Amino acid sequence: MPPRPTNWALWGKMIAAGAVCCIGGPALVYYVSPTEEELFLKYNPELQKRSLENRLQKQQDFDDFVSKLKEYSKSDKTIWEVSAIAEKNARDGKIAEQVKLSEEIEARKKAIREAGIKPMPGGSL
Repeated sequence: MPPRPTNWALWGKMIAAGAVCCIGGPALVYYVSPTEEELFLKYNPELQKRSLENRLQKQQDFDDFVSKLKEYSKSDKTIWEVSAIAEKNARDGKIAEQVKLSEEIEARKKAIREAGIKPMPGGSL
Protein backbone atom coordinates (compact mmCIF):
# COMPACT_ATOMS: atom_id res chain seq x y z
CA MET A 1 0.00 0.00 0.00
CA PRO A 2 1.48 3.36 -0.95
CA PRO A 3 2.01 5.98 1.79
CA ARG A 4 -0.66 8.62 2.22
CA PRO A 5 0.03 12.06 0.82
CA THR A 6 1.06 14.76 3.31
CA ASN A 7 -1.77 17.04 4.36
CA TRP A 8 0.00 20.38 3.94
CA ALA A 9 -3.09 22.41 4.84
CA LEU A 10 -3.28 20.71 8.25
CA TRP A 11 0.44 21.27 8.91
CA GLY A 12 0.17 24.90 7.84
CA LYS A 13 -2.75 25.53 10.21
CA MET A 14 -0.90 23.86 13.07
CA ILE A 15 2.26 25.90 12.52
CA ALA A 16 0.22 29.11 12.24
CA ALA A 17 -1.67 28.32 15.47
CA GLY A 18 1.61 27.55 17.27
CA ALA A 19 3.14 30.82 16.07
CA VAL A 20 0.08 32.77 17.23
CA CYS A 21 0.29 31.16 20.69
CA CYS A 22 4.08 31.44 21.09
CA ILE A 23 4.50 34.93 19.69
CA GLY A 24 1.08 36.52 20.12
CA GLY A 25 0.58 35.51 23.77
CA PRO A 26 3.65 37.25 25.19
CA ALA A 27 3.10 40.19 22.82
CA LEU A 28 -0.46 40.58 24.15
CA VAL A 29 0.74 40.44 27.77
CA TYR A 30 3.41 43.05 27.01
CA TYR A 31 0.83 45.28 25.32
CA VAL A 32 -1.77 44.97 28.11
CA SER A 33 0.49 45.30 31.20
CA PRO A 34 0.86 48.84 32.52
CA THR A 35 4.25 50.44 33.05
CA GLU A 36 5.49 51.52 36.47
CA GLU A 37 4.76 55.14 35.65
CA GLU A 38 1.15 54.36 34.69
CA LEU A 39 0.66 52.45 37.94
CA PHE A 40 2.23 55.28 39.94
CA LEU A 41 -0.09 57.84 38.35
CA LYS A 42 -3.12 55.75 39.35
CA TYR A 43 -2.15 56.02 43.05
CA ASN A 44 -3.99 58.59 45.11
CA PRO A 45 -1.85 61.65 45.99
CA GLU A 46 -1.19 60.47 49.55
CA LEU A 47 0.20 57.13 48.35
CA GLN A 48 2.29 58.89 45.69
CA LYS A 49 3.81 61.13 48.35
CA ARG A 50 4.52 58.20 50.68
CA SER A 51 5.99 56.18 47.82
CA LEU A 52 8.32 59.01 46.86
CA GLU A 53 9.42 59.44 50.48
CA ASN A 54 10.21 55.73 50.88
CA ARG A 55 11.82 55.27 47.45
CA LEU A 56 15.41 56.02 48.51
CA GLN A 57 15.16 53.79 51.58
CA LYS A 58 13.76 50.92 49.50
CA GLN A 59 16.51 51.32 46.91
CA GLN A 60 19.15 51.32 49.67
CA ASP A 61 17.61 48.20 51.24
CA PHE A 62 17.60 46.46 47.87
CA ASP A 63 21.23 47.43 47.21
CA ASP A 64 22.21 46.08 50.64
CA PHE A 65 20.32 42.86 49.93
CA VAL A 66 22.06 42.40 46.57
CA SER A 67 25.48 43.11 48.06
CA LYS A 68 24.83 40.53 50.80
CA LEU A 69 23.77 38.00 48.18
CA LYS A 70 26.97 38.64 46.22
CA GLU A 71 28.98 38.19 49.39
CA TYR A 72 27.12 34.98 50.26
CA SER A 73 27.59 33.58 46.76
CA LYS A 74 31.38 33.74 47.13
CA SER A 75 31.21 30.99 49.75
CA ASP A 76 31.40 27.28 48.96
CA LYS A 77 28.18 26.69 50.89
CA THR A 78 24.71 27.38 49.57
CA ILE A 79 23.32 30.89 49.94
CA TRP A 80 20.66 29.63 52.38
CA GLU A 81 23.24 28.16 54.75
CA VAL A 82 25.50 31.22 54.62
CA SER A 83 22.58 33.61 55.19
CA ALA A 84 21.39 31.54 58.17
CA ILE A 85 24.90 31.68 59.65
CA ALA A 86 25.09 35.44 59.06
CA GLU A 87 21.68 35.97 60.70
CA LYS A 88 22.76 33.88 63.69
CA ASN A 89 25.97 35.90 64.03
CA ALA A 90 24.03 39.18 63.82
CA ARG A 91 21.55 37.95 66.44
CA ASP A 92 24.38 36.85 68.75
CA GLY A 93 26.06 40.23 68.28
CA LYS A 94 22.88 42.06 69.26
CA ILE A 95 22.45 39.85 72.32
CA ALA A 96 26.07 40.45 73.37
CA GLU A 97 25.59 44.19 72.92
CA GLN A 98 22.46 44.14 75.10
CA VAL A 99 24.25 42.10 77.78
CA LYS A 100 27.13 44.57 77.77
CA LEU A 101 24.70 47.49 78.05
CA SER A 102 22.86 45.87 80.98
CA GLU A 103 26.20 45.19 82.71
CA GLU A 104 27.14 48.86 82.30
CA ILE A 105 23.81 49.91 83.80
CA GLU A 106 24.30 47.55 86.75
CA ALA A 107 27.84 48.90 87.24
CA ARG A 108 26.48 52.47 87.31
CA LYS A 109 23.81 51.47 89.84
CA LYS A 110 26.45 49.79 92.00
CA ALA A 111 28.72 52.85 91.79
CA ILE A 112 25.84 55.11 92.83
CA ARG A 113 25.00 52.84 95.79
CA GLU A 114 28.64 52.73 96.90
CA ALA A 115 28.97 56.50 96.61
CA GLY A 116 26.05 56.88 98.99
CA ILE A 117 23.91 58.86 96.60
CA LYS A 118 20.28 58.19 97.32
CA PRO A 119 18.20 57.60 94.23
CA MET A 120 15.49 60.09 93.49
CA PRO A 121 11.99 58.80 94.33
CA GLY A 122 10.31 57.63 91.16
CA GLY A 123 13.64 57.55 89.33
CA SER A 124 14.69 54.73 87.08
CA LEU A 125 17.76 53.73 89.12
